[in-house]
Amino acid sequence: MLRYARGDAAAFDLLYGRHRAGLYRYFVRQCADRGAAEEMFQDVWSSLIQARGRYRPQARFATWLYTLAHNRLVDWYRRSSRVSWVDFGGDEDDPPPDPPAARTAQPDVQAAAREIGSRILAVLDALPPPQREAFLLHEEGAMSVEEIAAATGASLEAAKSRLRYAIARLRAGLRELA
Repeated sequence: MLRYARGDAAAFDLLYGRHRAGLYRYFVRQCADRGAAEEMFQDVWSSLIQARGRYRPQARFATWLYTLAHNRLVDWYRRSSRVSWVDFGGDEDDPPPDPPAARTAQPDVQAAAREIGSRILAVLDALPPPQREAFLLHEEGAMSVEEIAAATGASLEAAKSRLRYAIARLRAGLRELA
């Protein structure tokens, strides 16, 4: 980001390439309105471009980026006065990686994997929004508990609890699959 702030346009391409997919999934999984998710996604990148001269590295870049994302999401919730529902539809912009072939190409294995994926997403969807956000920031943003607290404006203990409870609920929900 510092290189981009000094005018290196290629640095923006690198930042966008590294954080595009995770940030997009963060928005899509946090709100049910794909159009709103795409708008917030674009808004965050626009804000980043506008703020490049004012950027000061007080934390990791990802923390700063997801703080912008969190703030946009909070603004959207306030404007829309909605409860958070998540759309887990396919994401054409971020296709899943190619399977290793052989056994994974078998229909029964694919059906089982879809069922497990569906269950994981349903359990994630059932999490309270603060816990889901902490989990997504940890997994999609590769953020530490300290960075999650900074990005969401929560205390360190609150961020730690949210992430711990999210993981515990996800584990409990997935044990039911066994």
